[in-house]
Amino acid sequence: MSQLDAFTSRLDFGLDPFQRRACEALEAGHGVLVCAPTGAGKTIVGEFAVHLALAGGTKCFYTTPIKALSNQKYADLAAVHGHESVGLLTGDSSINPDAPIVVMTTEVVRNMIYAESRALDGLSHVVMDEVHFLADRFRGAVWEEVILHLEPSVRVVSLSATVSNAEEFGEWIQTVRGDTSVIVDEHRPVPLSQHMLVGQRMFDLFDSADRDPADRKGSRPRVNPELKRHIRHRILLAEDERDSSRGRGRGGGGGQPRRRDGRGPLLSRPNLVGRLDREGLLPAIGFIFSRAGCDAALAQCLRSGIALLTPEEAAEVDAVVDRRLTELSPSDADVLGVQEWREGLRRGLASHHAGMLPTFRHAVEELFVRGLVRMVFATETLALGINMPARSVVLERLVKYNGESHVDLTPGEFTQLTGRAGRRGIDVEGHAVVVWTPEVVPEEVAGLAGARTFPLRSSFSPEYNMAVNLLGRLGLDGARELLHRSFAQFQADRSVVGLARKLHESQRALRKLDGELARAAEARGLEPGGVDATGAPAAGETEAYAGFLGYVTLREEIRRRERDLKYRKRINTEDAIVADLAALKRGHVIGVPVGRHRGLAVIVEPATQAADPKPLVVTEDAWCGRIGLRDFVNPPEVLGNMRLPKNADRRTGRGRRDLASALRSTGIEMPRGRSKKRADAADDPELAQMRRTLRAHPAHQIPNGDELFRLAEKRNRLLRDIVTAERSIGERTSTLGVTFDHIVGVLSELGYVERVREASESTGHNMRVTESGKLLARIYSESDLVVTECIRAGVWDDLSPADLAAVVAALVYESRRDSYGGVDALPGSTSLRTAMAATVDIWSKVTAVESRHRVSPTREPDTGFSLAVATWASGRSLSEALLLAGERGQLLSPGDFVRWNRQVIDLLEQIRLCVGTDTRLGGTARSAVKAIRRGVVAAELG
Repeated sequence: MSQLDAFTSRLDFGLDPFQRRACEALEAGHGVLVCAPTGAGKTIVGEFAVHLALAGGTKCFYTTPIKALSNQKYADLAAVHGHESVGLLTGDSSINPDAPIVVMTTEVVRNMIYAESRALDGLSHVVMDEVHFLADRFRGAVWEEVILHLEPSVRVVSLSATVSNAEEFGEWIQTVRGDTSVIVDEHRPVPLSQHMLVGQRMFDLFDSADRDPADRKGSRPRVNPELKRHIRHRILLAEDERDSSRGRGRGGGGGQPRRRDGRGPLLSRPNLVGRLDREGLLPAIGFIFSRAGCDAALAQCLRSGIALLTPEEAAEVDAVVDRRLTELSPSDADVLGVQEWREGLRRGLASHHAGMLPTFRHAVEELFVRGLVRMVFATETLALGINMPARSVVLERLVKYNGESHVDLTPGEFTQLTGRAGRRGIDVEGHAVVVWTPEVVPEEVAGLAGARTFPLRSSFSPEYNMAVNLLGRLGLDGARELLHRSFAQFQADRSVVGLARKLHESQRALRKLDGELARAAEARGLEPGGVDATGAPAAGETEAYAGFLGYVTLREEIRRRERDLKYRKRINTEDAIVADLAALKRGHVIGVPVGRHRGLAVIVEPATQAADPKPLVVTEDAWCGRIGLRDFVNPPEVLGNMRLPKNADRRTGRGRRDLASALRSTGIEMPRGRSKKRADAADDPELAQMRRTLRAHPAHQIPNGDELFRLAEKRNRLLRDIVTAERSIGERTSTLGVTFDHIVGVLSELGYVERVREASESTGHNMRVTESGKLLARIYSESDLVVTECIRAGVWDDLSPADLAAVVAALVYESRRDSYGGVDALPGSTSLRTAMAATVDIWSKVTAVESRHRVSPTREPDTGFSLAVATWASGRSLSEALLLAGERGQLLSPGDFVRWNRQVIDLLEQIRLCVGTDTRLGGTARSAVKAIRRGVVAAELG
């Protein structure tokens, strides 16, 4: 009996074909990459890897990108294999770490590899769930580090959402890991229907008569014509209503609230939930890309009195909530609003976002899976692998804030979100509902729904901790070699392959063409001449522009000089037009030379912006509007002045006609003809000399239509292609190596690594990591170099536990948006302010070194959370800490409070392990962790 048969015998369902292929490859000793849609059942392959490790008496690490997924997977595996066989390692939890099966976040296994942990002994399989996180710009490099560093004997099981370049990703894994099978399955086990909700009506997104793919011959399905007609009708009605309301003035009226721009009613969440309930589309997840938006949607539903549960179901909810909140004190429960949260759950309604306390989120997840929460309003974090499938998914907007700006959803994000719709074994089909607003175009929604995949792009980039670990383990040459094996370099090289092929073909075509050109020139009694790709005389040529190719090069340089002079003149003219437009005063009369309203114009309102001046004018044909740079080819000339009434009427047609009549009566006329200006090229001495050289050249007598010029033009195009390809290849292949060398330069200057004259006999390395470098190798933080510099300088040695927590918090915390908290804004003890000032001074010195070596600067310390964590570590109440951590008078959310405390604890623990508990700083760090780990923080961290 095979292991696969033994594994499937305990399942109450059969394997899909892609699952079976992946498991068979795994049992045959191959690594596997499985790409399949959300909800397709990829994790069954990871669970088979766990089965193989247990059956073979070896170890398996099951890695996930986030702690919530690790906790969930730990519970799943422990339920199957028993708690004695399964462990959990995350940033703040350590349960049975020596078990044969350990679930962990990906950073944990990366840190084990760098520390050369004995826990890696006997490891046979590593499951990398959600491996497409490799594209995450902040954490993605960790996945590549693990794949590159694991021993060749370890079988890697990579589980990914469907990506369009799965074969490329698989080919890279095969290159760096050896034998790996790539299994791609784009079939959803539960079909997904796409809808749009327009007002109170629900429409299918696609034409129901266009269901048969054979009829479309490979094209995308057509958008439902009835949907498009209804939207056009609503827009026309809204415009008519807006026009009629203007005629009636600003009088009020009854009915439901409307958008401020008059483009339709505001979305009523209770009506939405009621509609979904009547259509049989609950349970549902409503994705809203704002924490405040999720809470507001929930509050709106609660105010409406809507309830989706029976009294018996509400009692079940109470039991789950009571069990989840056993470790929460009554005072903390009041601060956290437990009663209001419970009331929503008793009605089958909830919100879910990172600002909530993890305990609250986990309770919502449990209740949703059990069918006791029917509608949850969530941010996109819910789509990251957490097992909360729904019958329907609702998207209110197709735009989200990415931390820097509002951007459109990508096809990959749309697929990830809508992939939650459809519960396998429960629903016949899932439903994705997009709420229509005037900004939403059905064709764009169809494009998102039709583009089911997205390309996986590497975010791998060397950092200080990575660099010092690579140098310590592999030496300088070995580190560079590993960088060359990264997926980032693989993708760059793959793109370079096409460029290199094009470059080779262009060079071969150039050699062939040079032969033709030389024969043609000699037939006309001319020397062929020669220039290189930059236009300079080729080797062996002593005279510039010698031979026919020299003549062609001279002609090109004349054209280039003429273009440069023309461009310079245009820029100067535009600057002059902008300056003159900005200088125009009320009553100035000018001439508008181009456009529908050419003729005289009087300035009725001067420009207000100097950078892009657009004065308001009335023209002699009674048109009123703003004119700008595009309306002039030369700077505007003031032709005269016109006296305007103090309150000139430019808003009514009659008032504009009166102003136009007065303008025509001034007797001012448009200038006749065009003023001719001498071209800059006529006065350019360099250009004149080049033209004289051209006329004196022997090849100047050849007619322009001669075959020689056709060949020469073709040669110039080839030369341009060669230069462009060479530049692109150089840029794409050197980025990683250059960045790494710059980082090594910083580390070398600060004494973390040093070169050795001769390679070490034991390691063969030509670069040695110093004791300070070994310290840095154990700090995993965005500010790792600043942390290590502060430890070296001893600026934190005399701090109290609360003050140390405050300083460390400044190196992990990052204020949301633009509410940065600087050191000057930090109250507190003198010792804290002194230590914080010294920390910022060290940061400043580090960034100066980084600037010299052209490395992106380390983020500045941010004290926005420092006072809050110091207050909490001093034993004060949760309400005080939340208030001190707030921004713009708003309380920090409980979920964020716990999350930032977790990160502070994590860095404090790293510092303690680096310097040792027997040192003063190590003892203070241990005390600080103990002081923070209380109350709601302790309840969440376990």
